[in-house]
Formats: sequence, C-alpha cells, structure tokens
Amino acid sequence: PEGRRIRDGFVAGRGYEALMSADYSQIEMRVMADVSGDEALIEAFASGVDFHTVTASHVFGVPVEEVTAAQRASVKQMNYGLAYGLSAYGLSSRLGVPVSEARALMDDYFTTFGSVRDYLSEVVERARSQGYTQTIMGRRRYLPDLNSSSRQRREMAERMALNAPIQGTAADIIKVAMVAIDRRLREEQLQTKMILQVHDELNFSVPLRELDTVRHLVVEEMERAFSMRVPLLAECGDGANWLEAH
Repeated sequence: PEGRRIRDGFVAGRGYEALMSADYSQIEMRVMADVSGDEALIEAFASGVDFHTVTASHVFGVPVEEVTAAQRASVKQMNYGLAYGLSAYGLSSRLGVPVSEARALMDDYFTTFGSVRDYLSEVVERARSQGYTQTIMGRRRYLPDLNSSSRQRREMAERMALNAPIQGTAADIIKVAMVAIDRRLREEQLQTKMILQVHDELNFSVPLRELDTVRHLVVEEMERAFSMRVPLLAECGDGANWLEAH
C-alpha cells in the first residue's frame, strides 16, 4: 500500500498529459529458461497459460486447472528465488512452513526442472575456477571471494555468482532497448521523453496525441532488444500518474 501511495505522487512532466510505463514480463525467468535450456521451463512459457500456474502443475503433478492458489504461490516463490540462491530456510520463512517441507518442495522443483538445477550448480563452479561470472552479452563481474577462507564471504559470493548472469543479462537487455527507443524517438521527431528506468521498467512523459505511436514503438523495441529461445514480452500502461500507468 505504501508503494502505491508513493507511485501516486509521480506525474507526467510539465507540458505532457500522460505518464506511460512499459515493463518486461518475467524477464529474469525468461533469461533463466534460455541460459539453462530447460525444456520444461521453456514449454511453460510457450504454453500461453499463466507461467506460475504451469510450473506449479509440473511440480505438483496435477492438471493446470486443478492447481490451487497455495500451490501457485509456493512455486512462484521458488521461481523468483531460484536466481538468488534461495535456501530451504529462506523458502520456509517466505511460505510460513517448516524447513523440511520447504526442502521437499525444492527437491520436487529441481526434479522437475533438472536443467535449471544443473545450470545453477555449474555457474558457481565455473565462476570459482575463472574468478568471474558473466552475462549472455559478455559483461563480467569478478568475484575473488568465491575462494575466500571465510565461509560467510564465500557464501555471499556464491549468491552473487548465481544472481549476476541472470539479473545482469536482464539489465543488459533493457539498456539495449533504451538505446533503440531513444534513437527511434529522435528519428521520428516525437516529443515523448524517456524519463526513468527502474529494473525491468521504463517510464515516459507522453503527449496524448503520441500515446498510440509511442506504445507501439516502445513495445516493439523492447521485445526485439535480444533474441532468446523464450521471446521477450513487454507490456504498457498509461495514466495521469505512475500508479495509474503501472
């Protein structure tokens, strides 16, 4: 609720009637599906059904239409926790269940999405031997603490090694999109201004007469910023303030 109140305070710039928000749909999970090559995860995106419901269907072995809200919620936590080194203890805290139950859920998840488990294991070991991890586009993050004698520092570096290729690739992709969008706005002599980037979201001050043109332009450039086995999907909203646009 506090976040919604804060968004309500941001409005389009002077001389503009609308604020437009464009964001990627589940970009980090799409990157995860691509880099791991996990066929079940790729299939979940390709199905056209709600992603978290489909993955829950796989994990719990029930038809999509029988997935409960609790099952979807637990697997959603797994989906988003994957690239952050989520532990059984961390998952149990998020779900409010015993650690043993959380560990069993993680085991079921990784049995279903085995290539994801293999990728996450390999990315840490590769980073440990190379001294760095890198995004799909080749941007490196050096992690000398992967071989630290301090367990605390070593485990922190391992979480960074898990996270950097996924979140870093998502950051690379949106910057490619930003450059392309800026070029298109200039080429087409539009008055719209790109004003803010927040993780996987871009915000624009837009004259009403340009809304339809800019919505199409932005989605087009965001979705073709990078080619993966799971297509990128961008969505737009607009309104008088950031809350309405989001």
